[in-house]
Amino acid sequence: MSDAELTVTVTGPVATVVIRNPARRNALTAAMWRQLPVLLDGLEADPAVRVLVLTGADGTFCAGADLGDLNELLEAGDGSIAVAAEERLAAFAKPTVAAVRGACVGGGCQLAVACDLRLAADDARFGVPPARLGLVYPAPTTRRLARLVGPSAAKHLLFTAELVDADRALRIGLVDEVLPGDELAARVGALTAGIAERSRLTVAAAKEIVDGRADDDRIAWWHGQVRDSGEAREGVAAANERRPPRFGWAPPTAG
Repeated sequence: MSDAELTVTVTGPVATVVIRNPARRNALTAAMWRQLPVLLDGLEADPAVRVLVLTGADGTFCAGADLGDLNELLEAGDGSIAVAAEERLAAFAKPTVAAVRGACVGGGCQLAVACDLRLAADDARFGVPPARLGLVYPAPTTRRLARLVGPSAAKHLLFTAELVDADRALRIGLVDEVLPGDELAARVGALTAGIAERSRLTVAAAKEIVDGRADDDRIAWWHGQVRDSGEAREGVAAANERRPPRFGWAPPTAG
């Protein structure tokens, strides 16, 4: 039986997905790439889950794709299971946070970049290795990286395949915060708890708009949700009364 798997725990409003493949520094196998969208579908449908954390087991985020599955990935190109998993993570309707320790390379960096926020321990190392392997990084992945760090920094990562440390990752915008290793978990916990307390309406609309997935009709729909839900009136009342707001909006259920 393989030890390579994705595990999920849900604590209050926060779901944590852990990448685990101890024999290969948490490299993602084909089965794990296929498993991720299925897990995300379930967590997105769970109304109790408000925030998702993606991390790796045993002090390593993810060393990339398991090269034992290289032929399958090569034959599929941009239609690969890795790209499908990345796109599903990027489209996840709730906020996502990558908590990065140690190596975050290749497919691991691909998944971290697909998250909304990235917090790193000071021992984190990031790399995009296709130039060392003779591969073409998938176009959706390349564009997402360039949008995050800018064209020049993206080209540096792609042309050189060099590992960059957490401080450089912070300077180029690849991560949002760098913490001492023993403080990362507490900071991720505080951040996700804070997000979970905010208006889900505000957060969901902001994510869609920032990601460019909301057209004019959808933006008008969001403003209608503000008017109809009473969310803003509750927020203002709570601020005036100096109490925590009791936000009640929830995404409409399908069907």
